[in-house]
Amino acid sequence: MEVQIAVAKINKYASSESGDTLEVTERPNGGLSVVLADGQTTGRGAKAVSSLVVRKVISLLADGVRDGAAARAASDYLYTERNGKVSATLNILSVDLQTGTLVITRNNPCPVYVAKGYQIDCLEAESTRIGTSRNIRPSICEVTLEESLSVIVYTDGLSQAGEKYQTPLDVCTDLAAFLEDEDPPAQVIADSLLAHAIRLDDGRPGDDMSVVVLRVLPGVEDGIRRMTVSLPIHTFPQNL
Repeated sequence: MEVQIAVAKINKYASSESGDTLEVTERPNGGLSVVLADGQTTGRGAKAVSSLVVRKVISLLADGVRDGAAARAASDYLYTERNGKVSATLNILSVDLQTGTLVITRNNPCPVYVAKGYQIDCLEAESTRIGTSRNIRPSICEVTLEESLSVIVYTDGLSQAGEKYQTPLDVCTDLAAFLEDEDPPAQVIADSLLAHAIRLDDGRPGDDMSVVVLRVLPGVEDGIRRMTVSLPIHTFPQNL
């Protein structure tokens, strides 16, 4: 089997910096973790908050701390640093090779979609943003790693796409359509979801948008790990 992790993200329209931060890290006992945080508001201030949260979670995971404990610690840390006046959403996806499971940790009102083949489940239990008080606990779900498993995680910019035009994005319907194809790559699903959200906002994203797609597909077991990153760079002004 092969685990594919794909990310697609874009800034809020006319904003020079995204308030969403995402990192991928190797787990000390085998596997990978994806950490996604969305800081309150947008722009540089939100970026500072989300970066602080992600750095804290990554450092704890590297020390072998369990995902749920890392999320709680990051929440307490943000509460202490910002006196409870700033919040953030937090999602952690962990491929745990020791247990052969995918651990889904969520402090985000946005749901997480989990598909096994053509069956799609929505994880939408009540979930609280971190940083507003002490002892905030995440919602945690653990599923077995198996072929045709797909998981979709995103920030609220995606879920709010199209709302001002009364045409909100239906992630579940879009995902079902993708899965009708034969094993589409994770990146195709992530890119398509983001592109649809941008179209619904008339080409001007109303908020920072980030979407993470994790898929388990049949793969050639050659032992090689691969990662591809694409970063658009605008033309720099010429020095006069």
